[in-house]
Amino acid sequence: MPFSNAERPLYEVKANLFKGLAHPFRIRILELLSAADEVSVAALQRETGLEASHLSQHLTVLRRHRLVTSERRASHVYYRLSNRGVADLLAVARALLLDLLDEDTGLLADAAALPAIPGGSGSAR
Repeated sequence: MPFSNAERPLYEVKANLFKGLAHPFRIRILELLSAADEVSVAALQRETGLEASHLSQHLTVLRRHRLVTSERRASHVYYRLSNRGVADLLAVARALLLDLLDEDTGLLADAAALPAIPGGSGSAR
C-alpha cells in the first residue's frame, strides 16, 4: 500500500537521515564524536586517516543531515553530535549488526573488535 501525501515528507526525512549515515567513514566519524563531548577537525583527521578535503566533504554531509554541529574557536573547528540520540542509534545499529553476523564468526570477531560507543543506551556488546 503506497503511503499518503501527508506521510511522504516524514519518510523522506527518515530516508535522508540514513543517507547521511550511508558511508563507512561517516559512521566512524560519528563513533569518534560519540566518545567525546567534542572533537577537533585535526583529531578527526588523525583518527580517520582521511585527507582534509575528504574529511571536510563527509563533515558537510553530516552537517547537512543535522547529525553534527560545529563551532569555530580561533583557527580550530570542533564538532559534536547534534543530539545524543545519534550515539544511541549507532549503538542499536551495532547490536543489530552483531545479531545479524552471529553465524559468521569471522565477521563477528571483526565487528566485536570495534571500539566501544560511549553513551549508547542499547546493548552494543
